[in-house]
Amino acid sequence: MPIWAWILIAVAVVALVVGAYAALTRRRTAQLQDRFGPEYDRTLERRGGRRDAEAELSTRVERREQLDIRPLSPESRERYLGAWRDVQAKFVDDPPGAVTDADGLVGSVMKERGYPLDDFEQRADDISVDHPQVVERYRSAHGIAQKNAQGQATTEDLRQAIQHYRALFDDLLEPAEDQPLQREDTEATDEAREERAARP
Repeated sequence: MPIWAWILIAVAVVALVVGAYAALTRRRTAQLQDRFGPEYDRTLERRGGRRDAEAELSTRVERREQLDIRPLSPESRERYLGAWRDVQAKFVDDPPGAVTDADGLVGSVMKERGYPLDDFEQRADDISVDHPQVVERYRSAHGIAQKNAQGQATTEDLRQAIQHYRALFDDLLEPAEDQPLQREDTEATDEAREERAARP
């Protein structure tokens, strides 16, 4: 076989390998975008590049798979719902105290479900795998809770924190399998959550 034929074969093989790699990369990107939603964009912006962002998100998924995340029992779920009603009632007379209680309540639910609570950033990363649509709200609520602890949060800030905590609280209390949640986040769902969170 002439040399030019070998060169053509080699070029065709390289093109096939490059094409297959590009297709795998596109598929991986699409899967991570579908799974993480807005958290994908946040991580991309923070990491400054697709490769680093996707490596971080893939690491989160691997870490999450090592955790023993379990659904709440019906009894625990009812107990937490009652505790949330107490938090909302407290907000009327003591907004700062209600936010502190909401933060603690969400942490208790996470702990019972099996999420480690050692470090907030790691906790948010772990939560982002199963609850990507509300993790940014959780970060926002945590930031307001920190301002609250320093006496710098306004009543409107505190109201927003309660709504943000409620969004994650609702997600955490839903009956769940050990597998990550895969739900569409629609505007109607967000509005319904916000309405529930705003109720005293």
